[in-house]
Amino acid sequence: MKPKAVFNWSSGKDSALALYKTLQENHLEVTTLLTSINHEFQRISMHGVHVSLLEKQAESLGLPLIKMELPKEPSMEEYKDIMNKAMSGIQSMGITHSVFGDIFLEDLRKYREDQLSSIGMKAVFPLWKQNTPDLIHEFLDLGFKTIVTCVNGNYLDKSFAGRVIDKDFIRDLPENVDPCGENGEFHTFTFDGPLFKNSIQFEIGETVKKTYPKPKASPEDEDGAYVFWFCDLVMR
Repeated sequence: MKPKAVFNWSSGKDSALALYKTLQENHLEVTTLLTSINHEFQRISMHGVHVSLLEKQAESLGLPLIKMELPKEPSMEEYKDIMNKAMSGIQSMGITHSVFGDIFLEDLRKYREDQLSSIGMKAVFPLWKQNTPDLIHEFLDLGFKTIVTCVNGNYLDKSFAGRVIDKDFIRDLPENVDPCGENGEFHTFTFDGPLFKNSIQFEIGETVKKTYPKPKASPEDEDGAYVFWFCDLVMR
């Protein structure tokens, strides 16, 4: 029997491609999706996608969905407590592996591996260290379709929010932006492709600007803010 795995589903392109590769490799039995949700707004953290669209994705993928609800601004202790409770429930289902769509963020990988190792689980990274220009072209060539739901204003302007990723989108990216947005430059919602039984239907709503204060390393640091543009997607 294949080991059972939970898939950490963000709703975006990296998750979709990592899930596709996991299923193609056929070494693990993916039994459920796990997604972090902002409890107050009922939206996926950072992606800004409403839970109703997330649920449509899971339904189209044919996989159960576990929603891990987080407070608006959880402390590290609150986050760990909520995560430990969620993973305890997942382990009780006989799941031993946890799959992620990360590509090259070493610190994040180590954090995930350490947290899972402490409870006897193993982290899996199907896209790890793969060339990101190759990955985004592979994603498109497979027939996946994804739309940008959030852009980091430090890298991209408002016009990139709400664009469907295609070859033109990739050509329009500035040189300092990773084509998979692996440094947090943008986030996406995947609405069609070879894994989906049917396309997810939605309409493009308003694009809004949100700012978040930058953490200070010391009291002498100047005030600053991160700027993000969120494109709201409305389920039909």
